[in-house]
Amino acid sequence: MHLADFDFDLPRELIADHPAEPREAARLLVLPASGGLLDRRIADLPQLLRPGDLLILNDTKVIPARLVGRRGMATVEVMLARDAGGGAWRAYAKGARRLRPGDRIEFAADFAAEVIEKSPDGEITMRFDREGEAFRDALARHGAMPLPPYIKRSPGGDPRDRADYQTMFARAEGAVAAPTAGLHFTPVLLEAIAARGVEWVTVTLHVGPGTFLPVKSEDPRRHRMHAEYAEVGADAAARINAARARGGRIVAVGTTSLRLLESAAAETGDIRPFRGETRLFILPGYRFRAIDVLLTNFHLPRSTLLMLVAALAGHDRIKAAYAHAIAERYRFFSYGDACLIEARR
Repeated sequence: MHLADFDFDLPRELIADHPAEPREAARLLVLPASGGLLDRRIADLPQLLRPGDLLILNDTKVIPARLVGRRGMATVEVMLARDAGGGAWRAYAKGARRLRPGDRIEFAADFAAEVIEKSPDGEITMRFDREGEAFRDALARHGAMPLPPYIKRSPGGDPRDRADYQTMFARAEGAVAAPTAGLHFTPVLLEAIAARGVEWVTVTLHVGPGTFLPVKSEDPRRHRMHAEYAEVGADAAARINAARARGGRIVAVGTTSLRLLESAAAETGDIRPFRGETRLFILPGYRFRAIDVLLTNFHLPRSTLLMLVAALAGHDRIKAAYAHAIAERYRFFSYGDACLIEARR
């Protein structure tokens, strides 16, 4: 297995800068378990699901985690990564090599942080001058939505992203990237899904900035995943197990939901309540235990997420699907179109 096996060329104009309007108008490339490819729309999803299926949705909420501040005369751009408690956050900073423990970064006249630690991998830990509700209020006023680097915005950002880069299920604050497959859902679509006899349940995985980090090792098996906090409640676990017991398919909405369920699954496939961090890295050869279908966007070349969908669908099948999507001018990445992949057993 080589990193180059997961590479492809994508024209810049196929990277979506904004979501489809309406959301249900986004295109959907279907990879049936029987083979072949089907060109559909997100609006067709209810008919592509089966009565008794269960959707697994990530209810994480993206925080405005991108901050721009000053350290003396120098500008410092910070991306928050994980809450370390007590007002401290682990983060990544542009120009982190110049930062030292004890440095003070001012993001506004009433909002600052002190660098308290640096790690060899470039991550820093900062302690803010407030925590709890006061911190969340300051972050809402001074932070920007942490869009991926391939979506170009002016330094002040686009106010629409506050809503566009948030799913309708967002509840649990803590993500610094959106679970983008969930961005396609609207109340109208959910109503049609319910009418089809399909139910849904929510789980939580706080998506970290590692989702944007490229794999650098030529042997992907040497790549180290960043930890992400996740939860599957007892009620959610019971509903998932009951759906499977009665013959329903488990449909993961997004790779975050999939990775969480696989982290929480026993060898039998039963889902156990889960609370903690996951570093699960899924590569071709992985044996899926918990899910049957995946709804996901198109992923970056050489990324861990492309490796995940290749593990589910098969490497050659994914290569053919992505080539088809490029030829047919599908829109890629966070604000783009989607795939519906049925696992081959």
